[in-house]
Amino acid sequence: MDTTRRSAVLRWLHGRARPDFLGVGTQKGGTSSLYHLLKAHPGIYLPAEKEIHYFTTHYSRGPRWYATHFQAAQRGQCRGEITPFYLFHPDAPQRIHAFHRRMRLIVLLRDPVERALSHYFHARRHGFESLGLEEALSAEQQRLASGDPFHLQKHSYLSRSDYLPQLLRYEQLFPAAQLLILRSEDLFMDPEAVWDRLQGFLQLQHLPLAAPLPWVNAGDGEASRVPPQLRERLRDQLGPGVAAIERRYGISWDW
Repeated sequence: MDTTRRSAVLRWLHGRARPDFLGVGTQKGGTSSLYHLLKAHPGIYLPAEKEIHYFTTHYSRGPRWYATHFQAAQRGQCRGEITPFYLFHPDAPQRIHAFHRRMRLIVLLRDPVERALSHYFHARRHGFESLGLEEALSAEQQRLASGDPFHLQKHSYLSRSDYLPQLLRYEQLFPAAQLLILRSEDLFMDPEAVWDRLQGFLQLQHLPLAAPLPWVNAGDGEASRVPPQLRERLRDQLGPGVAAIERRYGISWDW
């Protein structure tokens, strides 16, 4: 779709069937639980399909296709969708900004080492990865350098855990007031407090947490069997990024 036609479609969509917020990441950071938590609020509309991938792998389908996912929303509902690939995909921030520059964005950041390990074992369980753990981690940069979009999505274990460059791409386009950056661990350890922050950020009627937070899409505990030496090596590798996140956002993990 050319730029002129896309702009006309976006004008038509204004105030109609488009999202007001996005859950942009991170993968294996609790976004499935976030989806079910938000879906329980009557003031929110989320599509039946959690990950739409419009601003990443389905961008060529155009905004009218995207709008079909929100047409069932009731008047007054806050519309949104959650696709964790949006945080990492290099083109997603600019595409989102061009679509809706006032979009509100929710980010969950998990302990980077645990996230990377969970990502790897998720890929193994679903048949996306044939290499052993250390071999896959060693092959990551070469895979990404190939430009293959499959590697970008499925094999970006350590790169996706380097949060600062991903967040800065969004900060360059969206004001801080439109970004809610949360620690994934807080979502599970103190869901009531996170629920209050989410409702405030999305300007919703404040309702109590109606049910225990669902643990959705959790792994099978494979990461607990990773040798401590490897985990420490990954902490050393990801440590500078963790320090940068703490300085900029006040988010840290007990390493």
